[in-house]
Amino acid sequence: MNLASEAGITTKIQRMAERVRWGHPELIRRRIDPCRLAIEGDPMTPEAFSFLVLGDSGTGLHRRHSPQRRVAEQLLAHGTDARFLLHTGDVVYQVGSSEQYPDNFIRPYREWIVGGEDWRRLRYDQLVFRVPFLPVAGNHDYYDLPVPLGLLAGLTGPPRRLLRAWLDLDVGWHGSFVGQAWARAFLDVLSAVPESDLGEHLSCTRTATVDGASCLLYRPGRFTRLPHRYYTFRWAGVDVFALDSNTFNHPLPAGTDDGELQRRREQLDAEHSDLLRSLSPLSNDEDARTDRATLAEQIDEQIRDIDKQLASSASARAGRTTPVDEAQLDWLTEALIASWRNPEVRGRMLMLHHPPYVTEVSKWDQGQTRAVRTQLRRVLDRVAAALGDLPAGRPLLDLALSGHAHCLEVLDTGDTGHGDAHIPWAICGGSGYSLRRQRPEGPELLEGPPGAQRVVARSRLFLGRSGRGSRLRRAYSALRVEVAAGTPLQLTLVPLVAEKAEGEWRPYCGAGITL
Repeated sequence: MNLASEAGITTKIQRMAERVRWGHPELIRRRIDPCRLAIEGDPMTPEAFSFLVLGDSGTGLHRRHSPQRRVAEQLLAHGTDARFLLHTGDVVYQVGSSEQYPDNFIRPYREWIVGGEDWRRLRYDQLVFRVPFLPVAGNHDYYDLPVPLGLLAGLTGPPRRLLRAWLDLDVGWHGSFVGQAWARAFLDVLSAVPESDLGEHLSCTRTATVDGASCLLYRPGRFTRLPHRYYTFRWAGVDVFALDSNTFNHPLPAGTDDGELQRRREQLDAEHSDLLRSLSPLSNDEDARTDRATLAEQIDEQIRDIDKQLASSASARAGRTTPVDEAQLDWLTEALIASWRNPEVRGRMLMLHHPPYVTEVSKWDQGQTRAVRTQLRRVLDRVAAALGDLPAGRPLLDLALSGHAHCLEVLDTGDTGHGDAHIPWAICGGSGYSLRRQRPEGPELLEGPPGAQRVVARSRLFLGRSGRGSRLRRAYSALRVEVAAGTPLQLTLVPLVAEKAEGEWRPYCGAGITL
Protein backbone atom coordinates (compact mmCIF):
# COMPACT_ATOMS: atom_id res chain seq x y z
CA MET A 1 0.00 0.00 0.00
CA ASN A 2 1.28 3.48 -0.89
CA LEU A 3 1.69 5.78 2.07
CA ALA A 4 0.35 8.80 0.16
CA SER A 5 -2.39 9.57 -2.30
CA GLU A 6 -1.98 11.96 -5.20
CA ALA A 7 -4.46 14.09 -7.10
CA GLY A 8 -4.55 14.05 -10.88
CA ILE A 9 -2.85 16.64 -13.05
CA THR A 10 -6.08 18.44 -13.92
CA THR A 11 -6.98 18.80 -10.24
CA LYS A 12 -3.52 20.16 -9.39
CA ILE A 13 -3.77 22.77 -12.12
CA GLN A 14 -7.28 23.84 -11.10
CA ARG A 15 -6.55 24.10 -7.37
CA MET A 16 -3.42 26.18 -7.88
CA ALA A 17 -5.19 28.42 -10.40
CA GLU A 18 -7.96 29.10 -7.90
CA ARG A 19 -5.42 30.08 -5.24
CA VAL A 20 -3.85 32.81 -7.40
CA ARG A 21 -7.15 33.86 -9.09
CA TRP A 22 -5.78 32.87 -12.47
CA GLY A 23 -7.38 34.94 -15.23
CA HIS A 24 -9.16 37.31 -12.87
CA PRO A 25 -10.48 40.39 -14.76
CA GLU A 26 -8.58 42.79 -12.49
CA LEU A 27 -5.26 41.11 -13.32
CA ILE A 28 -6.08 41.36 -17.01
CA ARG A 29 -7.27 44.97 -16.79
CA ARG A 30 -4.02 46.02 -15.11
CA ARG A 31 -1.97 44.07 -17.67
CA ILE A 32 -0.20 42.13 -14.93
CA ASP A 33 2.07 39.28 -15.98
CA PRO A 34 0.85 36.48 -13.66
CA CYS A 35 4.05 34.42 -13.93
CA ARG A 36 6.77 37.01 -13.50
CA LEU A 37 8.38 38.56 -10.47
CA ALA A 38 11.09 41.14 -10.04
CA ILE A 39 13.45 40.95 -7.07
CA GLU A 40 14.22 44.20 -5.30
CA GLY A 41 17.92 45.00 -5.62
CA ASP A 42 18.45 43.50 -9.08
CA PRO A 43 21.54 45.36 -10.41
CA MET A 44 20.23 45.05 -14.00
CA THR A 45 23.83 44.99 -15.24
CA PRO A 46 25.96 41.92 -16.14
CA GLU A 47 27.89 41.87 -12.89
CA ALA A 48 29.23 38.82 -11.05
CA PHE A 49 27.08 37.17 -8.38
CA SER A 50 26.43 33.84 -6.70
CA PHE A 51 23.40 31.89 -5.54
CA LEU A 52 22.67 28.69 -3.63
CA VAL A 53 20.72 25.56 -4.59
CA LEU A 54 19.26 22.81 -2.40
CA GLY A 55 16.49 20.26 -2.71
CA ASP A 56 14.67 17.21 -1.31
CA SER A 57 15.43 18.39 2.17
CA GLY A 58 12.33 18.62 4.36
CA THR A 59 12.70 15.57 6.55
CA GLY A 60 11.64 14.93 10.12
CA LEU A 61 13.06 11.42 10.30
CA HIS A 62 16.26 12.38 12.11
CA ARG A 63 15.84 13.17 15.81
CA ARG A 64 19.53 13.94 16.28
CA HIS A 65 22.27 15.23 13.98
CA SER A 66 19.86 16.24 11.22
CA PRO A 67 21.52 16.06 7.79
CA GLN A 68 19.21 18.85 6.65
CA ARG A 69 20.59 21.13 9.35
CA ARG A 70 24.17 20.09 8.53
CA VAL A 71 23.62 21.13 4.92
CA ALA A 72 21.98 24.38 6.06
CA GLU A 73 25.11 25.15 8.09
CA GLN A 74 27.21 24.62 4.96
CA LEU A 75 24.97 27.03 3.08
CA LEU A 76 25.38 29.59 5.84
CA ALA A 77 29.15 29.18 5.88
CA HIS A 78 29.62 29.46 2.12
CA GLY A 79 26.72 31.64 1.06
CA THR A 80 26.96 34.86 3.04
CA ASP A 81 27.03 36.88 -0.19
CA ALA A 82 24.49 34.76 -2.11
CA ARG A 83 21.84 36.82 -3.86
CA PHE A 84 19.13 34.16 -3.61
CA LEU A 85 18.44 30.50 -2.78
CA LEU A 86 16.73 28.10 -5.18
CA HIS A 87 14.95 25.01 -3.83
CA THR A 88 14.32 22.19 -6.32
CA GLY A 89 11.29 20.81 -4.48
CA ASP A 90 10.11 18.40 -1.78
CA VAL A 91 10.28 21.18 0.78
CA VAL A 92 8.41 19.10 3.38
CA TYR A 93 8.16 15.31 3.64
CA GLN A 94 6.28 13.02 3.61
CA VAL A 95 3.03 14.56 2.46
CA GLY A 96 3.60 18.32 2.35
CA SER A 97 1.55 18.90 5.49
CA SER A 98 1.31 22.28 7.20
CA GLU A 99 1.78 20.37 10.49
CA GLN A 100 5.38 19.67 9.57
CA TYR A 101 6.57 23.07 8.35
CA PRO A 102 7.76 24.20 11.81
CA ASP A 103 10.15 21.28 12.35
CA ASN A 104 10.90 20.24 8.78
CA PHE A 105 11.33 23.66 7.18
CA ILE A 106 11.27 26.69 9.50
CA ARG A 107 13.61 25.32 12.15
CA PRO A 108 16.48 24.20 9.86
CA TYR A 109 16.41 27.40 7.76
CA ARG A 110 15.60 29.86 10.53
CA GLU A 111 18.56 32.16 9.81
CA TRP A 112 17.05 33.09 6.44
CA ILE A 113 13.64 33.94 7.94
CA VAL A 114 12.71 37.22 9.61
CA GLY A 115 12.12 36.41 13.29
CA GLY A 116 13.82 33.04 12.91
CA GLU A 117 15.63 33.42 16.23
CA ASP A 118 12.23 32.66 17.78
CA TRP A 119 11.22 30.16 15.12
CA ARG A 120 8.62 28.34 17.25
CA ARG A 121 6.38 31.40 17.10
CA LEU A 122 6.45 31.69 13.31
CA ARG A 123 3.47 30.63 11.21
CA TYR A 124 4.24 28.70 8.06
CA ASP A 125 1.82 30.86 6.02
CA GLN A 126 3.27 34.20 7.17
CA LEU A 127 6.97 33.72 6.46
CA VAL A 128 9.14 36.60 5.31
CA PHE A 129 12.64 35.78 4.04
CA ARG A 130 15.73 37.87 4.63
CA VAL A 131 17.25 36.57 1.36
CA PRO A 132 15.05 35.51 -1.57
CA PHE A 133 14.04 31.87 -1.07
CA LEU A 134 12.64 30.65 -4.39
CA PRO A 135 11.28 27.08 -4.54
CA VAL A 136 9.41 24.89 -6.97
CA ALA A 137 6.95 22.27 -5.75
CA GLY A 138 8.04 18.65 -5.51
CA ASN A 139 5.84 15.57 -5.68
CA HIS A 140 5.81 15.26 -1.87
CA ASP A 141 4.63 18.87 -1.61
CA TYR A 142 1.47 17.76 -3.46
CA TYR A 143 0.83 14.46 -1.68
CA ASP A 144 -2.11 13.77 0.58
CA LEU A 145 -2.77 11.21 3.27
CA PRO A 146 -5.66 8.74 3.10
CA VAL A 147 -8.05 9.48 5.98
CA PRO A 148 -7.65 6.10 7.76
CA LEU A 149 -3.87 6.35 7.62
CA GLY A 150 -3.98 9.94 8.84
CA LEU A 151 -6.05 8.91 11.84
CA LEU A 152 -3.68 6.04 12.59
CA ALA A 153 -0.59 8.21 12.24
CA GLY A 154 -2.05 10.99 14.38
CA LEU A 155 -3.22 8.72 17.16
CA THR A 156 0.02 6.74 17.33
CA GLY A 157 2.35 9.75 16.95
CA PRO A 158 3.25 10.19 20.64
CA PRO A 159 3.84 6.45 21.27
CA ARG A 160 5.97 6.21 18.14
CA ARG A 161 8.14 9.09 19.27
CA LEU A 162 8.37 7.76 22.80
CA LEU A 163 9.33 4.24 21.75
CA ARG A 164 11.49 5.38 18.80
CA ALA A 165 9.67 2.92 16.60
CA TRP A 166 11.50 1.12 13.82
CA LEU A 167 9.62 2.99 11.13
CA ASP A 168 8.69 6.60 11.71
CA LEU A 169 6.11 7.48 9.06
CA ASP A 170 7.06 11.17 9.22
CA VAL A 171 3.40 12.16 8.83
CA GLY A 172 0.72 13.71 11.01
CA TRP A 173 -3.05 13.95 10.74
CA HIS A 174 -3.29 15.08 7.13
CA GLY A 175 -1.44 15.82 3.91
CA SER A 176 -0.97 18.87 1.70
CA PHE A 177 -4.58 19.22 0.48
CA VAL A 178 -3.32 19.18 -3.14
CA GLY A 179 -0.39 21.52 -2.51
CA GLN A 180 -2.28 23.96 -0.33
CA ALA A 181 0.40 24.14 2.38
CA TRP A 182 3.15 24.82 -0.18
CA ALA A 183 1.01 27.52 -1.78
CA ARG A 184 0.28 29.25 1.54
CA ALA A 185 3.93 29.11 2.53
CA PHE A 186 5.33 30.61 -0.69
CA LEU A 187 2.69 32.04 -3.05
CA ASP A 188 0.77 35.29 -2.93
CA VAL A 189 -2.55 33.53 -2.36
CA LEU A 190 -4.97 36.01 -3.88
CA SER A 191 -7.96 33.83 -3.06
CA ALA A 192 -7.39 34.82 0.60
CA VAL A 193 -7.77 38.51 -0.30
CA PRO A 194 -11.39 39.74 -0.15
CA GLU A 195 -12.74 40.83 -3.52
CA SER A 196 -13.22 44.36 -2.19
CA ASP A 197 -9.53 44.59 -1.23
CA LEU A 198 -8.05 42.95 -4.32
CA GLY A 199 -7.40 46.17 -6.22
CA GLU A 200 -5.53 47.75 -3.32
CA HIS A 201 -3.52 44.57 -2.75
CA LEU A 202 -2.45 44.47 -6.40
CA SER A 203 -1.54 48.18 -6.29
CA CYS A 204 0.75 47.48 -3.31
CA THR A 205 2.39 44.28 -4.60
CA ARG A 206 2.47 44.48 -8.43
CA THR A 207 4.66 47.56 -8.49
CA ALA A 208 7.49 46.38 -10.75
CA THR A 209 7.69 46.62 -14.53
CA VAL A 210 9.70 44.14 -16.59
CA ASP A 211 9.73 44.06 -20.39
CA GLY A 212 6.77 46.44 -20.48
CA ALA A 213 4.44 44.46 -18.16
CA SER A 214 3.54 44.96 -14.51
CA CYS A 215 4.53 42.18 -12.15
CA LEU A 216 4.95 41.22 -8.51
CA LEU A 217 7.85 42.81 -6.64
CA TYR A 218 9.68 40.44 -4.27
CA ARG A 219 11.06 42.55 -1.41
CA PRO A 220 13.47 40.68 0.91
CA GLY A 221 12.67 41.33 4.55
CA ARG A 222 9.24 42.80 3.74
CA PHE A 223 7.17 40.95 1.13
CA THR A 224 8.50 37.63 -0.14
CA ARG A 225 5.81 35.92 -2.15
CA LEU A 226 5.79 34.22 -5.55
CA PRO A 227 3.14 34.92 -8.20
CA HIS A 228 2.35 31.35 -9.30
CA ARG A 229 3.47 27.71 -9.16
CA TYR A 230 5.62 28.37 -12.25
CA TYR A 231 7.33 31.70 -12.74
CA THR A 232 10.35 33.57 -14.07
CA PHE A 233 12.65 36.29 -12.77
CA ARG A 234 15.79 38.07 -13.94
CA TRP A 235 18.92 38.90 -11.97
CA ALA A 236 21.94 40.73 -13.40
CA GLY A 237 20.82 39.93 -16.92
CA VAL A 238 20.19 36.21 -16.32
CA ASP A 239 16.68 34.82 -16.79
CA VAL A 240 15.61 31.98 -14.46
CA PHE A 241 12.56 29.87 -15.34
CA ALA A 242 10.98 27.84 -12.53
CA LEU A 243 8.55 25.08 -13.54
CA ASP A 244 5.99 22.85 -11.86
CA SER A 245 6.96 19.48 -13.34
CA ASN A 246 4.24 17.71 -11.34
CA THR A 247 1.79 18.59 -14.11
CA PHE A 248 3.72 17.25 -17.12
CA ASN A 249 5.44 14.19 -15.65
CA HIS A 250 2.74 11.56 -16.19
CA PRO A 251 4.37 8.56 -17.91
CA LEU A 252 3.55 8.13 -21.58
CA PRO A 253 2.11 4.84 -22.89
CA ALA A 254 4.94 2.34 -23.11
CA GLY A 255 3.77 0.86 -26.39
CA THR A 256 4.78 -2.62 -25.21
CA ASP A 257 3.23 -5.49 -23.30
CA ASP A 258 2.46 -4.56 -19.69
CA GLY A 259 3.49 -7.97 -18.42
CA GLU A 260 7.03 -6.95 -17.52
CA LEU A 261 5.74 -3.95 -15.57
CA GLN A 262 3.30 -6.17 -13.68
CA ARG A 263 6.06 -8.62 -12.81
CA ARG A 264 8.29 -5.79 -11.61
CA ARG A 265 5.45 -4.46 -9.46
CA GLU A 266 4.91 -7.87 -7.86
CA GLN A 267 8.64 -8.12 -7.14
CA LEU A 268 8.61 -4.71 -5.44
CA ASP A 269 5.57 -5.68 -3.38
CA ALA A 270 7.42 -8.79 -2.20
CA GLU A 271 10.53 -6.75 -1.34
CA HIS A 272 8.40 -4.33 0.64
CA SER A 273 6.78 -7.18 2.61
CA ASP A 274 10.15 -8.78 3.29
CA LEU A 275 11.49 -5.44 4.52
CA LEU A 276 8.65 -5.03 7.00
CA ARG A 277 8.99 -8.58 8.30
CA SER A 278 12.75 -8.27 8.80
CA LEU A 279 12.76 -5.15 10.95
CA SER A 280 13.54 -4.97 14.64
CA PRO A 281 11.01 -2.65 16.33
CA LEU A 282 13.35 -1.74 19.20
CA SER A 283 16.47 -0.75 17.27
CA ASN A 284 18.33 2.20 18.77
CA ASP A 285 20.37 2.78 15.60
CA GLU A 286 18.91 5.98 14.14
CA ASP A 287 20.78 5.61 10.84
CA ALA A 288 19.50 2.05 10.44
CA ARG A 289 15.92 3.07 11.17
CA THR A 290 16.16 5.97 8.76
CA ASP A 291 17.65 3.77 6.04
CA ARG A 292 14.75 1.34 6.41
CA ALA A 293 12.18 4.12 6.32
CA THR A 294 13.69 5.65 3.21
CA LEU A 295 13.99 2.26 1.51
CA ALA A 296 10.29 1.65 2.17
CA GLU A 297 9.53 5.10 0.70
CA GLN A 298 11.72 4.34 -2.32
CA ILE A 299 9.83 1.11 -3.02
CA ASP A 300 6.50 2.91 -2.63
CA GLU A 301 7.67 5.53 -5.12
CA GLN A 302 8.74 2.90 -7.66
CA ILE A 303 5.39 1.16 -7.32
CA ARG A 304 3.61 4.48 -7.81
CA ASP A 305 5.57 5.10 -11.02
CA ILE A 306 4.69 1.65 -12.37
CA ASP A 307 1.03 2.20 -11.54
CA LYS A 308 1.12 5.45 -13.51
CA GLN A 309 2.71 3.67 -16.48
CA LEU A 310 0.04 0.98 -16.38
CA ALA A 311 -2.67 3.63 -16.15
CA SER A 312 -1.26 5.39 -19.22
CA SER A 313 -1.28 2.16 -21.18
CA ALA A 314 -4.87 1.49 -20.15
CA SER A 315 -5.88 5.02 -21.17
CA ALA A 316 -4.20 4.60 -24.55
CA ARG A 317 -6.05 1.35 -25.20
CA ALA A 318 -9.30 3.14 -24.34
CA GLY A 319 -8.47 5.99 -26.70
CA ARG A 320 -7.79 8.55 -23.98
CA THR A 321 -4.77 10.85 -24.01
CA THR A 322 -2.16 11.25 -21.28
CA PRO A 323 -2.78 14.47 -19.28
CA VAL A 324 -0.21 17.20 -19.90
CA ASP A 325 -0.06 20.81 -18.70
CA GLU A 326 0.11 22.29 -22.19
CA ALA A 327 -0.52 25.83 -20.93
CA GLN A 328 2.64 25.76 -18.82
CA LEU A 329 4.72 24.26 -21.63
CA ASP A 330 3.41 26.88 -24.08
CA TRP A 331 4.32 29.58 -21.55
CA LEU A 332 7.87 28.25 -21.27
CA THR A 333 8.21 28.10 -25.07
CA GLU A 334 7.14 31.72 -25.52
CA ALA A 335 9.17 32.96 -22.55
CA LEU A 336 12.37 31.29 -23.77
CA ILE A 337 11.96 32.65 -27.27
CA ALA A 338 11.39 36.15 -25.88
CA SER A 339 14.43 35.78 -23.61
CA TRP A 340 16.71 34.86 -26.51
CA ARG A 341 15.45 37.79 -28.54
CA ASN A 342 16.01 40.25 -25.71
CA PRO A 343 19.47 41.88 -26.01
CA GLU A 344 19.44 42.70 -22.28
CA VAL A 345 19.54 38.99 -21.35
CA ARG A 346 22.94 37.28 -21.23
CA GLY A 347 21.92 33.82 -20.04
CA ARG A 348 19.10 31.45 -19.21
CA MET A 349 18.62 28.85 -16.45
CA LEU A 350 15.84 26.37 -15.78
CA MET A 351 14.66 24.85 -12.49
CA LEU A 352 12.16 22.03 -11.98
CA HIS A 353 11.72 19.10 -9.63
CA HIS A 354 11.79 16.01 -11.88
CA PRO A 355 15.03 15.50 -13.86
CA PRO A 356 14.88 14.30 -17.48
CA TYR A 357 18.42 12.93 -17.19
CA VAL A 358 19.93 11.33 -14.07
CA THR A 359 21.97 8.23 -13.16
CA GLU A 360 20.61 7.76 -9.62
CA VAL A 361 19.60 4.12 -9.23
CA SER A 362 15.88 4.56 -8.53
CA LYS A 363 15.11 7.40 -10.97
CA TRP A 364 17.15 6.98 -14.14
CA ASP A 365 14.65 4.77 -15.98
CA GLN A 366 11.36 5.76 -14.35
CA GLY A 367 8.39 6.52 -16.56
CA GLN A 368 8.19 10.01 -15.08
CA THR A 369 11.84 10.70 -15.97
CA ARG A 370 11.24 9.72 -19.59
CA ALA A 371 8.01 11.74 -19.71
CA VAL A 372 9.69 14.93 -18.50
CA ARG A 373 12.48 14.39 -21.05
CA THR A 374 9.90 14.05 -23.83
CA GLN A 375 7.91 17.12 -22.80
CA LEU A 376 10.97 19.37 -22.39
CA ARG A 377 12.31 18.21 -25.73
CA ARG A 378 9.04 19.25 -27.36
CA VAL A 379 9.44 22.72 -25.88
CA LEU A 380 13.11 23.12 -26.74
CA ASP A 381 12.63 21.80 -30.28
CA ARG A 382 9.99 24.47 -30.83
CA VAL A 383 12.27 27.13 -29.36
CA ALA A 384 15.18 26.04 -31.58
CA ALA A 385 12.97 26.13 -34.67
CA ALA A 386 11.75 29.64 -33.85
CA LEU A 387 15.23 31.02 -33.14
CA GLY A 388 17.04 29.61 -36.15
CA ASP A 389 20.72 30.61 -35.99
CA LEU A 390 20.31 33.07 -33.11
CA PRO A 391 21.91 30.86 -30.39
CA ALA A 392 25.12 30.81 -32.48
CA GLY A 393 26.26 27.42 -31.23
CA ARG A 394 25.29 27.96 -27.59
CA PRO A 395 22.93 25.55 -25.79
CA LEU A 396 19.40 26.86 -25.32
CA LEU A 397 19.96 26.76 -21.53
CA ASP A 398 23.21 27.66 -19.77
CA LEU A 399 22.23 25.51 -16.77
CA ALA A 400 19.28 23.34 -15.81
CA LEU A 401 18.60 22.42 -12.18
CA SER A 402 16.40 19.71 -10.72
CA GLY A 403 15.90 17.53 -7.66
CA HIS A 404 13.78 14.41 -7.03
CA ALA A 405 16.78 12.08 -7.37
CA HIS A 406 18.42 11.89 -3.94
CA CYS A 407 21.96 12.83 -4.86
CA LEU A 408 24.11 15.62 -6.18
CA GLU A 409 24.95 15.00 -9.81
CA VAL A 410 26.42 17.08 -12.61
CA LEU A 411 25.97 15.72 -16.11
CA ASP A 412 25.95 17.00 -19.66
CA THR A 413 23.68 16.06 -22.49
CA GLY A 414 25.42 15.24 -25.74
CA ASP A 415 24.15 15.42 -29.30
CA THR A 416 20.63 14.26 -28.52
CA GLY A 417 19.26 15.32 -31.90
CA HIS A 418 16.93 17.72 -30.09
CA GLY A 419 16.86 21.19 -28.56
CA ASP A 420 18.14 19.77 -25.26
CA ALA A 421 21.59 19.03 -26.72
CA HIS A 422 24.74 20.10 -24.85
CA ILE A 423 22.94 21.42 -21.76
CA PRO A 424 24.66 21.05 -18.36
CA TRP A 425 22.37 19.60 -15.70
CA ALA A 426 22.82 19.79 -11.94
CA ILE A 427 20.60 17.44 -9.95
CA CYS A 428 20.48 18.80 -6.42
CA GLY A 429 18.29 16.43 -4.43
CA GLY A 430 20.52 15.27 -1.60
CA SER A 431 20.01 18.09 0.90
CA GLY A 432 18.66 16.11 3.83
CA TYR A 433 15.94 13.54 3.32
CA SER A 434 17.77 10.41 2.17
CA LEU A 435 20.53 9.40 -0.21
CA ARG A 436 20.71 6.85 -2.98
CA ARG A 437 23.43 5.30 -5.06
CA GLN A 438 24.45 5.72 -8.65
CA ARG A 439 23.10 3.00 -10.90
CA PRO A 440 25.46 0.04 -11.39
CA GLU A 441 25.24 0.47 -15.19
CA GLY A 442 27.54 3.49 -14.87
CA PRO A 443 27.63 7.20 -15.73
CA GLU A 444 26.52 7.10 -19.38
CA LEU A 445 22.86 7.24 -20.38
CA LEU A 446 21.95 5.54 -23.65
CA GLU A 447 18.97 6.03 -25.90
CA GLY A 448 17.62 4.25 -28.95
CA PRO A 449 16.62 0.73 -30.02
CA PRO A 450 18.78 -2.28 -29.09
CA GLY A 451 21.84 -2.47 -31.30
CA ALA A 452 21.59 1.18 -32.32
CA GLN A 453 21.85 2.99 -28.99
CA ARG A 454 23.90 6.15 -28.50
CA VAL A 455 25.11 8.11 -25.50
CA VAL A 456 22.79 11.08 -24.85
CA ALA A 457 24.15 12.17 -21.45
CA ARG A 458 27.26 11.58 -19.38
CA SER A 459 27.72 12.14 -15.64
CA ARG A 460 30.87 13.87 -14.41
CA LEU A 461 30.10 14.09 -10.67
CA PHE A 462 27.90 11.95 -8.44
CA LEU A 463 27.63 12.35 -4.67
CA GLY A 464 25.20 10.35 -2.60
CA ARG A 465 25.36 7.00 -0.91
CA SER A 466 28.50 4.96 -1.53
CA GLY A 467 30.45 2.13 0.05
CA ARG A 468 29.07 -0.57 2.33
CA GLY A 469 29.42 -1.75 5.89
CA SER A 470 32.14 0.10 7.75
CA ARG A 471 32.99 1.97 4.55
CA LEU A 472 29.48 3.35 4.03
CA ARG A 473 29.53 7.05 3.22
CA ARG A 474 26.57 9.43 3.07
CA ALA A 475 27.34 12.69 1.27
CA TYR A 476 24.48 15.16 1.83
CA SER A 477 24.84 18.21 -0.36
CA ALA A 478 23.87 21.57 -1.83
CA LEU A 479 25.40 23.83 -4.46
CA ARG A 480 26.90 27.27 -4.68
CA VAL A 481 26.69 28.61 -8.24
CA GLU A 482 29.11 31.38 -9.12
CA VAL A 483 28.22 33.55 -12.11
CA ALA A 484 31.03 35.55 -13.68
CA ALA A 485 30.60 39.09 -14.94
CA GLY A 486 30.07 39.79 -18.60
CA THR A 487 28.88 37.87 -21.65
CA PRO A 488 28.74 35.05 -22.64
CA LEU A 489 27.67 33.54 -19.36
CA GLN A 490 30.33 31.65 -17.40
CA LEU A 491 29.33 29.47 -14.47
CA THR A 492 31.15 27.54 -11.76
CA LEU A 493 29.38 24.93 -9.61
CA VAL A 494 30.80 24.45 -6.11
CA PRO A 495 29.52 21.40 -4.16
CA LEU A 496 28.79 22.06 -0.49
CA VAL A 497 28.90 18.73 1.31
CA ALA A 498 28.16 17.38 4.78
CA GLU A 499 29.42 13.81 4.73
CA LYS A 500 28.81 11.18 7.38
CA ALA A 501 31.19 8.22 7.54
CA GLU A 502 32.16 5.91 10.41
CA GLY A 503 29.74 7.78 12.67
CA GLU A 504 31.48 11.13 12.14
CA TRP A 505 30.42 14.22 10.22
CA ARG A 506 32.85 15.91 7.86
CA PRO A 507 31.80 19.15 6.16
CA TYR A 508 33.73 20.22 3.09
CA CYS A 509 33.57 22.39 0.02
CA GLY A 510 34.21 20.46 -3.20
CA ALA A 511 36.30 21.54 -6.15
CA GLY A 512 34.54 23.95 -8.46
CA ILE A 513 33.24 22.65 -11.79
CA THR A 514 33.47 25.19 -14.59
CA LEU A 515 30.77 24.90 -17.21
